[in-house]
Amino acid sequence: MTNPITTSVFDLFKVGPGPSSSHTIGPMKAAFDFRQRISALAGRPVPDAIHVHLYGSLSATGKGHGTDRAIVAGLLGWQPETTDPDALLALLKDPTTLYPVPVGDQLIPVGPQHIHFERKRYDSPYANTMVLRLTAGSETLAEEEYYSVGGGFISRKGEPEISPSTVSVPYPYGTMTELKQQLTQHSLPLDALLLANEMALTSRSRSEVNQRLDQLLEFMHKAVRRGLRHKGVLPGSIRLSRKAPVLYQQAKTMANASDSFLIFLNAYCLAASEENAAGGIVVTAPTSGASGVIPGLTFLAKHHFHYDRATLRAGMLAAAAIGFLVKHNASISGAEMGCMGEIGTASAMGAAFLTRCAQPNGSISAIEAAAEIAIEHHLGMTCDPIGGYVQIPCIERNAMGAVKAYNAYLLATSGAPSSQKISLDAVIKVMKATGRDMSTKYKETSEAGLALSATEC
Repeated sequence: MTNPITTSVFDLFKVGPGPSSSHTIGPMKAAFDFRQRISALAGRPVPDAIHVHLYGSLSATGKGHGTDRAIVAGLLGWQPETTDPDALLALLKDPTTLYPVPVGDQLIPVGPQHIHFERKRYDSPYANTMVLRLTAGSETLAEEEYYSVGGGFISRKGEPEISPSTVSVPYPYGTMTELKQQLTQHSLPLDALLLANEMALTSRSRSEVNQRLDQLLEFMHKAVRRGLRHKGVLPGSIRLSRKAPVLYQQAKTMANASDSFLIFLNAYCLAASEENAAGGIVVTAPTSGASGVIPGLTFLAKHHFHYDRATLRAGMLAAAAIGFLVKHNASISGAEMGCMGEIGTASAMGAAFLTRCAQPNGSISAIEAAAEIAIEHHLGMTCDPIGGYVQIPCIERNAMGAVKAYNAYLLATSGAPSSQKISLDAVIKVMKATGRDMSTKYKETSEAGLALSATEC
């Protein structure tokens, strides 16, 4: 048995402001944690400054992703799920404004001059590294090093991910092979196994888990509905116009066409992704940069395929299982894997969602095959956002990932899934190796690829 997965569904699917879970939600959580650690410090010498040093893609694209605003928000005590996105966007608009952070009986002013986007290399185990220091003159009073590892997950130097679960689960697994063994050994459907593990991890009852899944779906669908309604230009120097409302109106005029559901699906995915790009509240699925795929597919499943709540929940659990496996055995971070870690994982999760919804009594083999096919056809996908904004190619890439998810589901269920030659475990290993071998220029740094075409936009 490998190290078992002890990630909660509600840590994988997190509610927070866009545009990036790695660059916005993660840094906000890290800064909040640092605030908690220094809040009780008192005595001599008296602290006078907090300095934040950002490395890797946090430095390279942090401005476009709003990392500096997220850091200030966390130091002010804001939490991702309860943050007002308009208030977040207002932070640091005036470079002369300083924000007071309580440390003992002192208020330490923090402004843009205290956040340093470092271009030099830093020796750390993760690409996205933050070093936060409390200082008194040239003396460091407190220092913590954090890593943003994708999907809003963070870890602190010397410790595993913050607030890790120490609870054992009734059906432990770390790979798809082990998950299938547990299902066979205990004669359980996938939903029941995942639900039992979730209840053990979070101490929630079955009804509480189901209620929270419903809430997550509603958060996702609110993002879709807002995106279908909001028009205009997205924030940032690209001046990219929103497409979702126009595409949605076009889809309604073609409702009787055989492929109309694909146009609707594209509109739904663009809508949620454009809301993310605008800094709105979204759900990491598994990341903010990929937060249009699952919302678009679940919105389609609810309003076009008319699946009931229980079916949608079961599909969400199947999607979570795939997200767990990728996160546990490779990475969901664009800075580690390129976009195959974000959109590739989201597409695989979406394929699993569709397969489970369409086949209530179907085998785990079909879910595995659908997820494997989706990842296989995202291998090597670069993360090269123009200007460091989660806009081009990110927004349309969410729609493409959802369409690939749908096709992966069709391919996996059109024959004998058990005859699939490549296993999910195998393709995740390939994914990890590919991410390791990719040049850092193509991993969320905006130093190559489409990012270099910015002058043409």
